Amino acid sequence: MIRRMFLLCLLPVLVRAQSLKDFEKKVTEFTLANGFHFILMERHDAPVVAFHSLVNVGTVDDPAGESSMAHMFEHMIGKGTTSLGTTNWPEEQKALAAVETAYDKLDEERWKVPPAAPARVQQLEGELNVAIVKANSFVDPNAYIRVINENGGVGFNAGTASDYTTYFYSLPSNRIELWFLMQSEWFRRPVFREFYKERDVVREERRMRVESDVQGKLQEVLLGTAFLAHPYRNMIGWSSEIEALRAKDADKFFKKYYAPVNITIAIVGDADPALVKNLAEKYYGTIPAGPPPPPVTAVEPVQEGEKRAVIESDSQPLLTVAYKRPNQTDKDDAVFDVISAILTGGRTGVLYKQLVMEKKVALEVDSGATTPAGKYPNLFQLYSVPAPDHGVEENEKAIYGVIDGLKAEKVDAATLQRVKTKLRASLIRQLDSNSGLASQLAFYRAEYGDWRMMFKGIDMIEKITAEDIQRVVKQYFVPSGRTVAYTIGSTK
Repeated sequence: MIRRMFLLCLLPVLVRAQSLKDFEKKVTEFTLANGFHFILMERHDAPVVAFHSLVNVGTVDDPAGESSMAHMFEHMIGKGTTSLGTTNWPEEQKALAAVETAYDKLDEERWKVPPAAPARVQQLEGELNVAIVKANSFVDPNAYIRVINENGGVGFNAGTASDYTTYFYSLPSNRIELWFLMQSEWFRRPVFREFYKERDVVREERRMRVESDVQGKLQEVLLGTAFLAHPYRNMIGWSSEIEALRAKDADKFFKKYYAPVNITIAIVGDADPALVKNLAEKYYGTIPAGPPPPPVTAVEPVQEGEKRAVIESDSQPLLTVAYKRPNQTDKDDAVFDVISAILTGGRTGVLYKQLVMEKKVALEVDSGATTPAGKYPNLFQLYSVPAPDHGVEENEKAIYGVIDGLKAEKVDAATLQRVKTKLRASLIRQLDSNSGLASQLAFYRAEYGDWRMMFKGIDMIEKITAEDIQRVVKQYFVPSGRTVAYTIGSTK
């Protein structure tokens, strides 16, 4: 999988550190009494520090009927805290409460049986809009981000994946306390100001990424078809649910999933361990502890036959084929990464050579070893864009021919070694920055329980054999575990 294959990027660090033991000498790791876990990697070659906070919650944890709730939080981080981002917090707090009260009245009328009179609903919508305008009048726009930028911060961003949410940026090392102050205050008590404005932004993201993009539509249909029970079936959230998200429910979500025990913080750069520990205790140690949030308990039933889905579209024909596979802790996890590289690793990829260069039935091919994420059993996905005068059926048949070839004959030693070398070379650059390393330290600790899995992953890749590849393809790339989704011309 692309995300976890960053483990190979550690090679430039390994060259400097020579061994895990030497690397560990530069790492300070500790857990506060309330559960926050910190990992510090010292790099004193430049006076900068990268901060990466990973919360072990993603779209897979969205409550029923509230898809995209986890996504909303990446939009809230820049809105600030009770002390930053407001012109008058006591009054703003009252105004925000009034917004929720007005929204409660509107929802009550909207869902009445029999339906409420349209005039009454319209009246309550007007009252809600007035309440929102008043609450927004207390907002100091972009104050949180402005303070970071004024102090030399760069790379301020956040992201929501299926399995986790991240918050990150870098600061000069003489501003390290500023990060501890600002990030800890947000983890202590985020303010959901301009929540409904940002909800509209998330709704627009869905419109752009799915409703107006045939590739997005195809991906959403693929996931919804492949997964019956597991929440991996939800990609970005459904429009009706996004439009109904509430700030009061975001507060419940925060209290459930943003417990200190569910958060890992990685710091890489010019930082002193003693100072980091002191600041962590000072700013994070007083945040109340909370129970670990519940895991996703839904288990996808065994697939007992091929599934197919079709989208009508006048756009360029598209095809995607996916196979069920185990989660990221499975012994064969790294094998799937290598198979992906063998199939579509640049112009030397088997799928590229056969479909694009030789048979010329496709304009583009691609693959993903882990879709949409790896914490739970997921998909190995293949993707093809048919060439003009060549259809989906022809591309599908050609893909199966390549897969059958991997089942019939072992990958030759030269190809396997080339793929391993190429993986290594292409990924080395991605972890040569403080921010890249901080991201991986937090990820491996949160997803695997130990950042040292980066080192173990390198060994796993190197030990993969041609027999492993053939065995995994035979075991998992089978019709009974396959889902196919494609587009056809519109009949309208």
